[in-house]
Amino acid sequence: MRFLHTMLRVGDLAASLNFYVDILGMRLLRQQDFPDGRFTLVFLGYTDEASGTVLELTHNWDTQDYDLGNGYGHIAIGVEDVYAAANKIKAAGGKIVREAGPMLHGQTVLAFVEDPDGYKIELLSIDA
Repeated sequence: MRFLHTMLRVGDLAASLNFYVDILGMRLLRQQDFPDGRFTLVFLGYTDEASGTVLELTHNWDTQDYDLGNGYGHIAIGVEDVYAAANKIKAAGGKIVREAGPMLHGQTVLAFVEDPDGYKIELLSIDA
């Protein structure tokens, strides 16, 4: 067994694609509209689906936003340099909600960015 994908529901597909592709650098792997169900599925990743876990965005055409609830935590993305990645994301228009730096009760350097729907994404050093 292995993880295949994580799914997030998004309200504005264009804004989400801009964030995940243009700001975070993921590749658009596949996209399919389901007119009868009034939704679109988009799969994104840094690798192809056969090689690694990817992100599925589900856009329900008639829903503009979602209540994230209090159970969702974050998605973690490994980067070479957390400080450089956070600065690059910020320069590209991404919203940094926790600046890069050591965690409060440890040495691990991390940062948090927020996507257009409010989902948190943690940036961690690949060797962390």
